[in-house]
This record gives sequence, C-alpha cells and structure tokens, in this order.
Amino acid sequence: MNNFWYKFLKIFLKPIYKIYYNPKIYNKENLKIEGPLIIAGNHIHLMDQCNVIISTKRVITYMAKKEYFDLPKTKWFFKMVGCIPVDRGSKEDTSKEKAIKVLENKGAIGIFPEGTRNKTKEKLLPFKFGAVSMAQKTNATIIPYAITGKYKFRSKNLKVKFGTPFKVENMTLEEANNHLYEEISNLIDELKK
Repeated sequence: MNNFWYKFLKIFLKPIYKIYYNPKIYNKENLKIEGPLIIAGNHIHLMDQCNVIISTKRVITYMAKKEYFDLPKTKWFFKMVGCIPVDRGSKEDTSKEKAIKVLENKGAIGIFPEGTRNKTKEKLLPFKFGAVSMAQKTNATIIPYAITGKYKFRSKNLKVKFGTPFKVENMTLEEANNHLYEEISNLIDELKK
C-alpha cells in the first residue's frame, strides 16, 4: 500500500519540487542498479531525500527520525510514503531490522550516515555505522551522494551528485565507513568547484 501512495504522490510532487527548487543533479545513471541498494548522503535540509526520490524510478524507503511521525503536519506524509521511524533515544529501536527486511527483499534504503542534519560549519559530522553494517549483512550496494547549495525558490546553486557504487564485502566496518565518508566528502568538494 505504501508503494502505491509513494508513486502516486511522486507523480504530482516531482514536477513541483523541480520547478520550485531547481536542483542540478549529476550522475543519476549510477542509480540504475538492481538488487538491494543503500543510498547514503550528507544531510543539510529536511528536503534532502527528495533529491534522491526524483532521481530514480525505484521506490526508496527512507529512515527518518521518530519526531516526524509525532507531528501532525508531517506524520501523514512520512507514513504514506513508507518511511521507517528511527527512535534515536531508545535501545529497543527496531528500525534497523525493518530496513534490513527491505534490503533482503531487494529494496532500496535511503539513509543519512551523519544521523542528523548538519547545522555546523563542518563539512560532515562523524558517521554512524548503520549504512555499512546493513550493507555487510545484506550484500547491498552502497551509492554515496552529496548535496550542496541552498534550498531557495529557483535556486542557483542547489546541486546533487551521485558517486561510484561500491560493496563492503571485503572491508571491515571501519574501513567501509571511512571509505563512505571519504567518497561523500570528495563529492562535496567536486560540487563546490
């Protein structure tokens, strides 16, 4: 049912989003991968996931903080499109298990390895291990991406770039997380040139 609403809403919201924010998107062809997929990028704005959603025909199941499911103005949308709520303050949080089930069914997960929006002047916050851990457990491909610029009407500098897909099968979790961090960091630098 969530896939129906996801696709239905995307038909209407995609052109509105593209016209309003005017994002420049590079390397969308990197998303043309079948099987389990984790799309991981930096997090600067509430609308970041929309750039991924409009870049592929695949349904992307996003992991989103539980607070979005508590607010009436956002709850309906996050539920309708099948987001997985993440309770960052609970040790009983089952969001990772739900995401792994999506991947085991050859689905696609969208995740922000920083774990929260970066409101600092640092290029990136330290990465959590969720993305690489799930990739290792499910043999999913990871596609790094970066977003730079401002979310303004008809933005002149909102840019998104997808990097080279990779697998973590021959890496330790630390090596994989460092690799993901470096890939996203390099993509940010490329977009700012």
